[in-house]
Amino acid sequence: MSEQRPDHGGRLHRAAARWGIPVADWLDLSTGINPQGYPVPAIPERVWQRLPEDDDGLPEIARHWLGLPAAAGCLPVAGSQAALQTLPLLRRPGRVGVPAPGYQEHAAAWRRAGHRVVPLSADQVPAALPELDALVWIHPNNPTGATLDTDTLLGWHRQLAARDGWLVVDEAFIEASPATSLVPHLGAPGLVVLRSLGKFFGLAGLRAGLMAGPPALCRALDERLGPWALSHPARYVMGAALADHHWQATTRQRLGADRQRLDALLREYGLNPQGDSHLFAWCATADAAVRHERLARQGVLTRLWEGPDGLRLGLPGDEAGWRRLDQALANRSAP
Repeated sequence: MSEQRPDHGGRLHRAAARWGIPVADWLDLSTGINPQGYPVPAIPERVWQRLPEDDDGLPEIARHWLGLPAAAGCLPVAGSQAALQTLPLLRRPGRVGVPAPGYQEHAAAWRRAGHRVVPLSADQVPAALPELDALVWIHPNNPTGATLDTDTLLGWHRQLAARDGWLVVDEAFIEASPATSLVPHLGAPGLVVLRSLGKFFGLAGLRAGLMAGPPALCRALDERLGPWALSHPARYVMGAALADHHWQATTRQRLGADRQRLDALLREYGLNPQGDSHLFAWCATADAAVRHERLARQGVLTRLWEGPDGLRLGLPGDEAGWRRLDQALANRSAP
């Protein structure tokens, strides 16, 4: 029997069917994706007509964007999802720690590849490390937005690497505030970082991302994924977005201000926003399901989490969205 697929935010069609509200009428705050994403340039006709080539300059652009050490490898992939679900196939089955709570695709991918998955909180990791063959950590965490200091993560990596273990760090949400990235430490055996253009760049539909880590592991993943794994249009847009440092700098400033605005609004209505990501707020609350339902009946979609109970809310993309969220939070009489 096949394993049920993990649930995700952004299921607008399902929400529309459940609550009887047309797709176009929703304010979707369930995904944590930048609502004012990178302005995609016009794609030349030649890009559509030719197969992608891996010597098109994208790896060099990506390395420069990351500030990647010379000893590390870098592989453009069809979203970090492509890497995270294929990496488990490159190790023989063992014990793998995953964050709890956390993005459920990690646990599902390692379990499908025959590994024994061990859900762990940050406090539980030190005691579990001696028995682990690999550890996945989401930084900042999805859904809580929590981060750890670099020394803690590097200490975990040293313990794993001493036994040929891996530390796989999912940094899909880090680009809005990248100071705590482990990229400067890449090149060491067993240290892998995954990055995505879906969140900060707002290009989830492009399916573009990066895996950076040991060169041999990047080559092994490349061989496993096969030729043309990332489409030519995706490579073209990815190169433009990564090279646009001005857009990135101004977007980080805007997202930081928007996150402060979101926090203030949520506190006004009795929620306690947490997390270090500028792309979303995590609100642990015992009445999460009630609040989620109340907002959904008004066409505002949030990400409901159970165990721990909480809501993850992304950023509205315009003033109309901010007003609508304010009104929906204020309306306690909604059915």
